Amino acid sequence: MKAVQHESESTKKISPQQRYAKCIEVSRRIRWDIDRDVLRGRHFDPAHKFMPDGLSEVNRLPFLDARERRLMSQIQGRTYANMFGMIERFVGAKMLEVGRDHALGDQTALEAIVRFTDEELKHQALFRRVEALAGQALPPGYRFIAQADEVAAFVLGKSTWSILALTCCVEIVTQVHYRQSMESDASLSPLFKDIFLFHWKEESQHAIIDELEWVREDARLDDDARDAAIGDLIELIAAIDGMMQAQAAADAQYFVAQLDRALSADEEARVHAGLVDAYRWQYIISGVDEPRFGEILASMITEAQGERLGAALAPIRRRALVSESDALA
Repeated sequence: MKAVQHESESTKKISPQQRYAKCIEVSRRIRWDIDRDVLRGRHFDPAHKFMPDGLSEVNRLPFLDARERRLMSQIQGRTYANMFGMIERFVGAKMLEVGRDHALGDQTALEAIVRFTDEELKHQALFRRVEALAGQALPPGYRFIAQADEVAAFVLGKSTWSILALTCCVEIVTQVHYRQSMESDASLSPLFKDIFLFHWKEESQHAIIDELEWVREDARLDDDARDAAIGDLIELIAAIDGMMQAQAAADAQYFVAQLDRALSADEEARVHAGLVDAYRWQYIISGVDEPRFGEILASMITEAQGERLGAALAPIRRRALVSESDALA
């Protein structure tokens, strides 16, 4: 764990070039290989959970037995890996574009971004392998709804500021989820846990680079351009919410089809609603409410712009808070 870079307040005060250089140094030191270091010839054991209860929110479904709760965690874990594989498609493409700004300038920043892009391509390959392994361990019939190239084309049509904001948020989320939920859960699949341990190690550097590039892009914008960029970010969040609702419906249908008993209509509805709220928490609210992301965002926008973004998030956040209170009840 000590190999990964965690920025202290004093580290954040060094120059951007020094921060890029530190990312390069850590990237070289922690470089890992999919087969040698992560998979190591292993397969998923259906006897293990994939996702921790704090992320799957399975506790809000008390009518499920232990086997059914484990299946719910596995389905969500499969979607979680597919979701990050999809996200990294547009992240890698955008960072290639951003890196061109440094091509004839800061070569340290350029190297950091080239390494970032190379690692994102490796992560995509890892998550394709994860999907194949999950397909071997779980019954047939699972569907991941979103098409990665279509999603990437939509996202890349938005402003650079909004894409970097979304990317920074997502890559902070990967760290929070691993360190707060996955790392300490001894009941998880050792393979699934290792996949996100190694993913987290490299994403720790990526989040720093995201922040540096986001701040650099923000310095170019006037108030009107920033207003438009916030509108783009709101549209991106709405698109993610729509994807998650569609995936929740598919995952609920798949889950119910695998049970050896019939659920009541009310229980099926609660499974679907629980998946919607769990996915909203995992992919949206746990990111935008993370203090590190909030501090970066607040340093760029006005109070009125923050209120505009907050109003757009309110319906999603309200559902997530209801979900959390149900899980604790």
